[in-house]
This record gives sequence, C-alpha cells and structure tokens, in this order.
Amino acid sequence: MSLIHRWIQNGILLSVSLSGTGSLSAAPITFNTALPVAKGAFINREQVIVKRLKDDGPMNRDLEVTGILSLIGYGMTPKLAVFTAIPYLNKSLDLTIKDQKFSRSSESIGDVRMFARYTLLQQDERSKTFRIAGFGGLKAPTGKDNKTDNLGRLPIPMQTGSGAWDSFAGLVMTYQTLDYQIDSQLNFEKNGRANHFQAGNEIRADISFQYRLFPQQMSSNTHSFVYGVMEANLINQKKHRISGESDPDSGGTILYLTPGIQYVTSKYILEAAVQLPAIEKLHGNALETDYIFTTGFRINF
Repeated sequence: MSLIHRWIQNGILLSVSLSGTGSLSAAPITFNTALPVAKGAFINREQVIVKRLKDDGPMNRDLEVTGILSLIGYGMTPKLAVFTAIPYLNKSLDLTIKDQKFSRSSESIGDVRMFARYTLLQQDERSKTFRIAGFGGLKAPTGKDNKTDNLGRLPIPMQTGSGAWDSFAGLVMTYQTLDYQIDSQLNFEKNGRANHFQAGNEIRADISFQYRLFPQQMSSNTHSFVYGVMEANLINQKKHRISGESDPDSGGTILYLTPGIQYVTSKYILEAAVQLPAIEKLHGNALETDYIFTTGFRINF
C-alpha cells in the first residue's frame, strides 16, 4: 500500500485548519493554524474532499475517494483548544484483471481523530501577531476494516478504517498581519498495527501564504474579505510492514502545490483549493495522484 493509500485511510484528516478569537480570519486550507479558539467558543468545519488516483499499469487502476469531514473545536482556555474530527468516506476502484473489468467500493464512517492544541508562544503588536502552538492526539479505529465484496475481503486501501490506534504530534506557527498571513506546520505520525499490517510512520511539513485580494483598502464598513491562498505540502512516509515484512509497494515522498481562495467574514469562511502533485517519488507499483479538490466552510458560535 502506497503513501497515497495511507493518507486516504486516515480520512485526509490532516487538513484540519481552524482559527478564532471570537471571530474568524484567513487560515490554511490543508493543515492546522496556531491562531487560538476563544475560551468557551465552538468552531465547526465541514469539508468535501475529492481525491483521484490512477496508474497506467496492466491493471489500469482508477481510484476515487470522496470524503465528508465534520470537525468541532472548543476553546477550553485562551491557550488550549480541543478538537474532534469525524470523516465519512466513499471509495470506488475500477481495475482490469486478465482483460476483465471489475469495480470495488466501500462507504462508511472512517477513523475518528481527537487532539488538543496549546499556544506555546504569543507575541502581539499593533495590527500583527505571531503564535507558535503544539498539538497532539490520537486516531481511534472507528472505521470498518473488514469489509468484503463478491471478490472477497477488500484490500487495506479500500477499507474505511485501519483497525489500529495511531498517535500524532507537531508544531504549528502563524504570523498574521492585516494584509497577509503565513502559516507553517511540522507533524509526525506514529502508526499502530492491526490485521498483521502496520503503516509506515509519516512526517510532513506544510507552509501556507494567504494574501488579501479584496478590499485593497479597509474601512470601518469592511466586514468581508477575499484571500488568495498558496500552499505547499511535503509528505514522507516509511514503507509499511505486512506480517513483519517490508512492503516494497509502499511509502515514498510527495510534494503538493495547492492554490486556493477564501471568502472570510467575522462568523464564517467559504473556501476551495486544489492540490496538484509537483513531485511524486513513490516506491514500487503505487497509484499516483491526479488531483485533490477541497471545498467547504467554517463557522464559529
């Protein structure tokens, strides 16, 4: 199973990006931010993510994953926020075996992630702020990992759950001004073992630049903004292990470039982005990414 497959199995949940200090601001689309959630405030994020993968090998595999991600964040203190993310996944695979075409699919709730984020450093100046936050949490095996069809048990990439407990932790930095915002993240994930399978541990580095396109001049009557977004996501994963043996068709390195757009008000954000692979160095016979499209909204209450 390739790095691409593992990311699907996790429900694409590292695209969590919430912010709020009583109102919303621009934020990364594909990863976290260091901006806090106000004490006693909730933030809800809903995303639809469509991922298309394919190869030109003899099986002519074509995999499409549609995920609906629901995430709730709550401000415990001015510095501490907790989050729960629940994905619903639909996976569809078309392939050819000995000149016969087959289709396999699965659909259900995926693995739930629960994590906390704590502000470690805060420097506020007039019209700008700089934050560093640490985060960490667990992924629980709430998705199904034993689905079958008329061809037998579905392979691990087609399951909606991994069956294993995983842990993750990292740091995120945010520098925000009135005109633009820069976010960066470093995240490490240690994956557990289930069904004689253990996914390779993963490390990723992300950076996001959001620039205010409209209005160019702000006034007391300005209540909404349009931001252009450009992000880069670098993901490296070790090879998986099956029954203790290394899987040669797994792991590798991917660099995505992600243009996007956000419409921001004090209470909600509308956003969309497309992730395009700039570099893919995958091991063995792995599916390659065609694109990942993300759209959704965030709202605080």
